[in-house]
Amino acid sequence: QFRHVQQLTYSLIEWRSQILSGTLPKDELAELKKKVTAKIDYGNRILGLDLVVRDDNGNILDPDETSTISLFKAHETASKRIDERIQEEKSLQQNLDLRGQPVFNSTHTYSLYVNFKNFVCNIGEDAELLMSLYDPDLSKFISENYLVRWGSNGMPKEIEKLNNLQAVFTDLSSSDLIRPKISLVCQIVRVGHMELKDGKKHTCGLRRPFGVAGRTEP
Repeated sequence: QFRHVQQLTYSLIEWRSQILSGTLPKDELAELKKKVTAKIDYGNRILGLDLVVRDDNGNILDPDETSTISLFKAHETASKRIDERIQEEKSLQQNLDLRGQPVFNSTHTYSLYVNFKNFVCNIGEDAELLMSLYDPDLSKFISENYLVRWGSNGMPKEIEKLNNLQAVFTDLSSSDLIRPKISLVCQIVRVGHMELKDGKKHTCGLRRPFGVAGRTEP
């Protein structure tokens, strides 16, 4: 149950970041808020907490302005919807137990949360850190890059993100979960000057591969 709630929490963290970014169109923002409230209600139910009654837009109903009958119907509808979701989860778990191997609903996606703490490397110039998921058996990347711009002073270029560099790799499918190995790879790109032989002229802003690091998990 802890792992289940942990996964729900990571999804909420990612969606909260999208909402606070202020870049989503109005219709996508409304749809995302509905997903957030549905996820919260589902989490409250599996933890045995009270069910919050909401309207069609995900807003909490005011008992002082809503009739008792309307509150009851809304509560009944929400409870039924959550029970159906829980039943789907139970059916999925039964299939997993019966077959002895992971059997995942194709409509489900999974995420990996990364909390970037620090970068220590003697470069002397600015750097770009590109983190992504990699399949070593197939020799290919299976995710987009998470980009961190690191300054020559040993701090993030966006200083407001200090101690708050986080990313969630989303939309991992069931086929990704059953891969024999998955690596988290960090590519280091040096950004700065390059001395030319003719006349020792200097340019700036050149991107050059500098290093790579990785961690593999089965």
